[in-house]
Amino acid sequence: MTEKTKLEPGDAAPDFTLPDADGNPVALADYRGRSVIVYFYPAASTPGCTKQACDFTENLSQLSGAGLDVVGISPDAPAKLAKFRAAQNLGFPLLSDADRSVMQAWGAFGEKKLYGKTVNGVIRSTFVVDPEGKISVAQYNVKATGHVAKLMRDLKL
Repeated sequence: MTEKTKLEPGDAAPDFTLPDADGNPVALADYRGRSVIVYFYPAASTPGCTKQACDFTENLSQLSGAGLDVVGISPDAPAKLAKFRAAQNLGFPLLSDADRSVMQAWGAFGEKKLYGKTVNGVIRSTFVVDPEGKISVAQYNVKATGHVAKLMRDLKL
């Protein structure tokens, strides 16, 4: 991943329309007028991704009360996302970016280190998009465990 592909605060958030766990289209534009946390994760039902998704769900009322919606995006198919959502009782939309084009536009797919080796894959990343569609927070290579608590501290929630 080159520095050019990384989004920074003040950048326009790249638009997207992706299918959710039920196959319905969800667009970033649907969230205009509200702030939204858009986070990218490698794979539904894996330990780290499950922990992160459950942390978001556990803090959803506080996030929502602060005017923040949450959307999770992975390369998983909608059917796998639906199973993940049901198994973990997740309270926010999970979107499928099967061709990884949205991840690439957001700088959340590319070279990363995995167990000491350089591989291409999903870069666990979190963004806050403001009501006008601009990036206000951009965090790359976040840790699954403790990330939501850190984000909430960063946002002073």
